[in-house]
Amino acid sequence: MFTIDKETFKRDYLKKFLELHGRELEEGTDHHKYEALGSLVRDYVAKAWIETNKRYKATGEKQVYYFSMEFLLGRLLGNSLLNLGIRDICKEALFELDIDLDQLENFEQDQGLGNGGLGRLAACFLDSMASLNIPGNGCGIRYKYGFFEQKIINGSQIEAPDYWLREGNVWEIKKPDKSEIVKFGGEVRMEEVNGKLNCTHINYEPVLAVPYDTPIVGYENDVVNNLRLWSAEPVSNEFDFSSFSRGDFLKAIEYKNSVEAISHVLYPDDTFYEGKILRLKQQYFFVSAGIQSIIRNFKDNGGDLSNLDEKIAIHINDTHPTLAIPEIMRILMDEEGMSWEDAWRITTNTVSYTNHTILAEALEKWQADLFKKLLPRIYMIVEEINRRFCQELWNKYIGQWDKISNMSIIGDGFVRMAHLAIVGSHSVNGVAKLHTEILKKQEMKDFYYLYPRKFNNKTNGITHRRWLIKSNPELTKLLNETIGTSWIKHPTDLENFTKFADNTEVREELARIKNNNKKKLAKIIKDAQGIAVDPNSMFDVQVKRIHAYKRQSLNCLRIMDLYNKLVENPNLDIVPRTFIFAGKAAPGYYLAKKTIELINAVADKVNNDKRIKDKIKVVYMENYRVSLAESIIPATDLSEQISTTTKEASGTSNMKFMMNGALTIATLDGANVEIRDEVGDDNIIIFGLTEREVLEYYQRGGYSSWDTCNNDPRLRRVTQDIINGYYSPDKERFKTFYEHLLTYNDEFFVLKDFDSYLNAQAKADELYRDIHKWQRMAAINIAHSGIFSSDRTIQEYATGIWGSGYLYKNL
Repeated sequence: MFTIDKETFKRDYLKKFLELHGRELEEGTDHHKYEALGSLVRDYVAKAWIETNKRYKATGEKQVYYFSMEFLLGRLLGNSLLNLGIRDICKEALFELDIDLDQLENFEQDQGLGNGGLGRLAACFLDSMASLNIPGNGCGIRYKYGFFEQKIINGSQIEAPDYWLREGNVWEIKKPDKSEIVKFGGEVRMEEVNGKLNCTHINYEPVLAVPYDTPIVGYENDVVNNLRLWSAEPVSNEFDFSSFSRGDFLKAIEYKNSVEAISHVLYPDDTFYEGKILRLKQQYFFVSAGIQSIIRNFKDNGGDLSNLDEKIAIHINDTHPTLAIPEIMRILMDEEGMSWEDAWRITTNTVSYTNHTILAEALEKWQADLFKKLLPRIYMIVEEINRRFCQELWNKYIGQWDKISNMSIIGDGFVRMAHLAIVGSHSVNGVAKLHTEILKKQEMKDFYYLYPRKFNNKTNGITHRRWLIKSNPELTKLLNETIGTSWIKHPTDLENFTKFADNTEVREELARIKNNNKKKLAKIIKDAQGIAVDPNSMFDVQVKRIHAYKRQSLNCLRIMDLYNKLVENPNLDIVPRTFIFAGKAAPGYYLAKKTIELINAVADKVNNDKRIKDKIKVVYMENYRVSLAESIIPATDLSEQISTTTKEASGTSNMKFMMNGALTIATLDGANVEIRDEVGDDNIIIFGLTEREVLEYYQRGGYSSWDTCNNDPRLRRVTQDIINGYYSPDKERFKTFYEHLLTYNDEFFVLKDFDSYLNAQAKADELYRDIHKWQRMAAINIAHSGIFSSDRTIQEYATGIWGSGYLYKNL
């Protein structure tokens, strides 16, 4: 464990400040002070970083490489100080230098390397691997611009560039000597040499993949793992003067621009052909660079490629990195001379795959002609994988052409990435028990019956170090005082807090802590948006990506109904509520952007109507990100987890809210099922259609949103208010939203669940009136949240999939 005293820290900090900026501390800006602190902490980390790598090499333990398009790290300063165990010393030392550590932490820019749950899960997993002494490495793309910076202007989402690297990044170290060449386009030359067919990729466009390494600090254990992010650069940075001098100005810069575009932005718009090419380029770029680097490093350290799978585990986070499978095959066959059979055995034993969704829109597939043109050798390998797989199917399902066609990796002119991921890996896991069962019995049932031993469940988790210890220090202090500190390294020990659920003093302290957190969030809301909210009201929160299946629409309709009741009866006896929304809509997702507009239109009307006596307020917080979540989650009373049952694979915000003492109002979807199983029916508020009912409607029909709406006067009114000018003088403004619910029969059963949802909200209102009962339920939720730590999840991955991580048992 790293240790340092206060005086040494002050001396080191002042020295680093002078080295970096050549000026007195008093002359420095907040940026200067932050940069000096971040650089100093990275220096402290560097020695353990080097020693960790040496130890891994010496022990020969299996290395895990986690490939993901997203790593939503958030800010690293506070987390690194916490995991090093020196945050208190640092805070005291800086205070004596007249510097506020909290202010410097808030100055740090969130790293723009992800969008939602997929990227945040990857970040939590990296934290847990380091904290459990598991040799885990992240591999992704160093995006110059993040997803986008969301601005809410006149109620609408406006996307601005998220240039998170504007002020540089003190945490990364560029490693140009570790660069790799990635090849696009061109042709494949086939030659027979000594009776063996050799493949050579010619006339390709080369791209230089330059790695930037970021340290991932384990919790008080001297372990520092690595996140390697790849940046796309031209192979030569020299200006093409000959082309320029001949007047071919565009050609002179075309290559440079096309290359740099690869790592320019997360999720470029793929609604047009060029966008599709760019996305596929991104996916192959970081996969190829990562696999080349892994194999090169393995060989440099004396590894025998014939047992690569015994020393290396490669995990693909969703389908984006699936090209790792044919890329390993390419290197082992074309560059290392292995037979197909040996290369396939090693590849499938090395690769494992996490499925994150059953939504058809997210199960990636690529046009075969586009794929073949961009990645000719990789396409040849995928074709051969598919040929052999279809032969296997034919031998098992003789004459069942429809089944074979449906399961084929290449079909209907597309390469199906989920199929390739399943066939080319030794493990396929879902991320919650319900999700995994749906994969096995519904969406991927043909593959499950073919490969039953491949499928398994690994319920998601969150790192309690960031989402409780760092985000909620007062609650952390209370837990330490009541149950001790063992839970920090063994989070399931939080169960010991159960015995304090009936302790009046503890419940009162929980209420005080929650109120303090709400006051802090109320100030953030007031400063950012000028809206005054009451910390004594119930903070009712739905923060997540905006999507139809997550049903922000259901929440909005409920608020509209409550507003109508208050207008009719301002003296209506309700618990005052502050409804808080946050989340981004994909730039090309029209319905999601209209949902944001409607929520803000409702907010504008509600917040300015004096008749309702401020009994409800509606707030949409722009530019949702990790650092904002760290303020919202500890302040939440009621967590909205209201997705259509069967549609949310797991969810992780539900776990974060639970861990911070919020009560959950939820459908039995994703990990909500397991949260219910942990806390019991009395400590969660459940509503809505069941899994069986939803699947029955999808399979057999029988649901009419028109009938549901017309049979409920509350629904008739609120749906009409969407299009009658009540919330906007432009009656056409929300027509798409209205049509999604009624004209197109409400795909996600918003109207069907409306009555059940209102009943559940009435129950929440009743429960909140008894503050001691509410806090007892909060305590039960906190006590049972430890099972949802990502430490538990990673231990299950390590022992059940990767065959790595024996060292964590020594903690």
